Amino acid sequence: MKIHYIQHVKFETLGTIAQWIEKKGHSLLSTHLYADESFPSMDNFDLLIIMGGPMNIYEYEKYPWLIEEKQFIEKTIYAGKAVLGICLGAQLVADVLKAEVFKNNYAEIGWFPVFTLKQDSSKLSFLENIPEKFTAFHWHGDTFNLPGDAKRIFLSEACKNQGFIYNDRVIGLQFHLEMSNETIENAIENCSDELVDGKYIQNEKGMLSKYTLLADSRLLMFKLLDNLEKMIES
Repeated sequence: MKIHYIQHVKFETLGTIAQWIEKKGHSLLSTHLYADESFPSMDNFDLLIIMGGPMNIYEYEKYPWLIEEKQFIEKTIYAGKAVLGICLGAQLVADVLKAEVFKNNYAEIGWFPVFTLKQDSSKLSFLENIPEKFTAFHWHGDTFNLPGDAKRIFLSEACKNQGFIYNDRVIGLQFHLEMSNETIENAIENCSDELVDGKYIQNEKGMLSKYTLLADSRLLMFKLLDNLEKMIES
C-alpha cells in the first residue's frame, strides 16, 4: 500500500504510525507544509494521513497553504481515496465535508477516556477489536460538528464528537493514539502557553511518564490501522 502524509509543523510527526508502516512494509512519502512542499498526484498514494498542528483551520493569512490543502483533501476524498485525519487533520476533513469547526466548550489536553459508539456503528469493520472505553491523549481547543452522512464513532466527556467515519473510507479522529513521550514533550515545549487552569487540562507532570498508557495507545493505533488497511484492500 502507498501512504502519503501531511505534516503541518516540525514537531507534530507520525509518531508510532511510522512504526506500523515500517512493520507492514508499506511505502511512505510526505508533504511538509511548513517547508512549502507540494502535494502529490492522486496516482501516488492509496491512503492519505493528515496530522495535527496548533493552527486554526481558518488562519489563512498566517498559513496560506491551508487553502490549497483543503482543496487537495477535497480532491482526495472525491477521488475515492482513503483518508485518516488526526486532530487538526480531522477538523480539516470535517470542514471540507461542510461541517462547522468551532471552539469547544472545554480545551482538552492530557490523558482522558474515550468511548466507542459500537451500538451506533456495530457493522463497521473499522471498529473491530476496539474496546468500548480506552484512555487516549488529547490536545485540542476546537471541535467539529458531524459531517452529513458521517457516523459518529467516538466521544469523550469533554467533547461529543471525538471521531467519525464517512463513506467507509474517510476517518477523522480528534484524539491522539500515535503519541510517545518524545512527541508529548515536543507538544509541551511548543504549546506550553495552552497549559492553563481548566477542567480537562493536565499539567506537564500529569502528561508525561504514562508508559502503560503509551503502550496501550500504540497497540490500539495499530489495531485501527490494521482495520483501515483491510477496508482499503477489500
